[in-house]
Amino acid sequence: MNNQPGIISRATLIIVSAPSGAGKTSLVNALQDNLDDLKVSISHTTRLPRPGEVDGTDYHFVSTTEFEEIKNSNGFLESARVFDRYYGTARSTVDDSLSQGVDVILEIDWQGAQQVRNQYQDCISIFILPPSLAILEQRLRQRAQDDDETIARRMQDALSEISHYTEYDYLILNDDFEETLEKFKNIVTSTRQLTRRQKLQQQSILANLLNHPKSVDK
Repeated sequence: MNNQPGIISRATLIIVSAPSGAGKTSLVNALQDNLDDLKVSISHTTRLPRPGEVDGTDYHFVSTTEFEEIKNSNGFLESARVFDRYYGTARSTVDDSLSQGVDVILEIDWQGAQQVRNQYQDCISIFILPPSLAILEQRLRQRAQDDDETIARRMQDALSEISHYTEYDYLILNDDFEETLEKFKNIVTSTRQLTRRQKLQQQSILANLLNHPKSVDK
């Protein structure tokens, strides 16, 4: 069970990590469109919005001072510094959703994943691999969001990120998007049949089954 006092584990916290450009966000968005009772946690960040990004939808864009205030008050479940910018996951948002029986996806890097595992022992973690480094770089360039220096840095960080794949419960190769999405969906839906979850969801049925008087042979 997770270690948060007062939180009933009626849902699953799902960590999803991948190097930038591996298709993580597209897969998560598609999964959310395919499944009910699934929420993607919106992270706080100190970086500036990219073209088309909306505050409160893509990220909560905050100043460094605001970020530090939340962190100092233990408001983040996890936080990390990436590319000289800070990212963090609000603790209250995650706990509220889990207590209501809604699965929560965290799109975080390996550093954040380690922090979350220390607090939620029953979370599951999924790592998404690109088919190759060449394809990963191609995807980054096709996004047309970064200059050559930033792309080179992202490629170096990708190697570091991938080196932590053994820390994850599941490993998915994102070669064909639809096939990868199906694998992703199967993992999440299977967690909903875990005994610890069904025990809570089927309490009345289990009580009736276990407390039913035994038949008497005549």
